[in-house]
Amino acid sequence: MTGNSGTAAQGPGFSAPSVGPGAGSSTALELRGIDMHYGYVRALDQIDIEVRQGEVLGLLGDNGAGKSTLLKVMSGAHQPTSGEIRVHGETSAFASPADSTHAGIQMVYQDLALVDAQDIATNLSLGREILRKGPLGWLGFVDHKAQRRRSTDELEKLGVRTAAMTRPVEMLSGGQRQVVALARGATRVSGLPGDDEKRGILLLDEPTAALGYEQTQQVQSLIRRLADRGVACVLVTHNLPLAVAVCDRIAVLNRGRKVADVPVADTDNDQLVGWITGARPSMFV
Repeated sequence: MTGNSGTAAQGPGFSAPSVGPGAGSSTALELRGIDMHYGYVRALDQIDIEVRQGEVLGLLGDNGAGKSTLLKVMSGAHQPTSGEIRVHGETSAFASPADSTHAGIQMVYQDLALVDAQDIATNLSLGREILRKGPLGWLGFVDHKAQRRRSTDELEKLGVRTAAMTRPVEMLSGGQRQVVALARGATRVSGLPGDDEKRGILLLDEPTAALGYEQTQQVQSLIRRLADRGVACVLVTHNLPLAVAVCDRIAVLNRGRKVADVPVADTDNDQLVGWITGARPSMFV
């Protein structure tokens, strides 16, 4: 990957961003030449981004850099002014989030989008409820016991431990709520052991914004486990230590342009902060 419309600048500590755990894996999601205009405002300017199966890509930048806009393009919430999106090598056009979901992309929003009054199993089953057999199923009655069994099995496969499946989400801690939201997305991107189909793509918008240290560590561990199972993860965060700890590669946006794309092992905090603030020149000519 070469970057916005140029080649990477050569310098000490920089190599082609194709090393790390994701290297050698097939490309799960690829964006080429993405522009996003709002009238005369150019929110995204010729963005090239790719993420491989089993890779965690960190997307960093200051407020207004274009991170959330780019994530919404990936999720189908926004349609780019121009550019191309490919999922597992196939060109895709997302007219809505439903299209991206059908393509295997799941978005975990910052507000989590959980139903507080419902229990964990119900939240994990939203949109894929198990109906009771016979006439009651025809009338739309849900088989709550079957949903709890399936939810318990899915969380076990993910290595996730949380409260009882019958506990309402409103009674969970912030970290537990975040884990439920992550697990719901994870179980829908075909990243569970034993699946032979292509692994999906998980988009994470500030997953630890309101969490403490221990809760952040729990979420961090889950993200890494998902990547180890072949799920491609895109992480938008302002938490630089989290990005360095969990990501394989980091891309930095500044004023709608990509200014860096580098393996975590080939950079450091000072360089990342320089790209985020604009004090350091872009890697791309």
